[in-house]
Amino acid sequence: MRTRLALVLAVATTAAVCTTAWVSAGVELPRAADSLKFAVIGDNGTGQSPQYDVAQQMLSSRTTFPFTFVVMLGDNLYGSQKPQDFVAKFERPYAPLLDVGVRFYAALGNHDAPTNRSYPPFNMAGERYYTFAKAPVRFFVLDTNLMDRAQLEWAEDALARADEPWKIVYFHHPIYSDGDRHGSNVELRVMLEPLLVRHDVDVVLSGHEHIYERTTPQKGITYFIEGSSGQLRKGGVTPSALTAASFAEDRTFMLVEIGGEQMVFQTISRTGRVVDSGVIHRGRGASEGSSQ
Repeated sequence: MRTRLALVLAVATTAAVCTTAWVSAGVELPRAADSLKFAVIGDNGTGQSPQYDVAQQMLSSRTTFPFTFVVMLGDNLYGSQKPQDFVAKFERPYAPLLDVGVRFYAALGNHDAPTNRSYPPFNMAGERYYTFAKAPVRFFVLDTNLMDRAQLEWAEDALARADEPWKIVYFHHPIYSDGDRHGSNVELRVMLEPLLVRHDVDVVLSGHEHIYERTTPQKGITYFIEGSSGQLRKGGVTPSALTAASFAEDRTFMLVEIGGEQMVFQTISRTGRVVDSGVIHRGRGASEGSSQ
């Protein structure tokens, strides 16, 4: 097994976690010509004005950071899911991105109808779980609404076969979280964590909790929750030693850039404020740094 990850952050203060309004942590996206660039959203499908605000910030970001696809972490549509709802809660908010060829790759959340996997713009090809590659990354998309033996066997095989340098897994329900509403799904962790560790997964992305959170590395894996791209709930985060960074005051999305041995990320609020940023280096061993 190769050496695990280290997380290196530029910081503005020495506080372990802050859940009030932040200033930028100071890490800039490299914007290299040959890097992989993508965005991350979760729990976004409300059709309400904050979702449109986030979509507008994503569009504005793309003028200087030309990401080519978006990862969706589930709860892609809330409430009614009739044909007109796909227009109001997905096609219309993200129309400027869809019109220039940005692709969206969805995971199913607990508010998503299972049949949504056949909706072509979600790029799921009718499957509950699937994999796709964007050099130098192999992505694995799981359905945590039903983590059955068939899916676990598929994930074991797909992870074992992957030969891309980076492995990123994403699904809806977080297995590590200090969120007040749901917290960590320990039952799911028991099923998935050995698999993730065994196959050297680098990063795991989840939604479900309507917050942004980044964990300290757990058995070498950094976990992100991006569940605030559409709506918030009362409460937020009660930080512990698990929490490297969190933000629960507004809607957010992530920008991610991967090139060589590093993954650079920024988390941006719907007002355009960078609320977390950092660099994950492959092969550095123990975690370094702290968040503001």
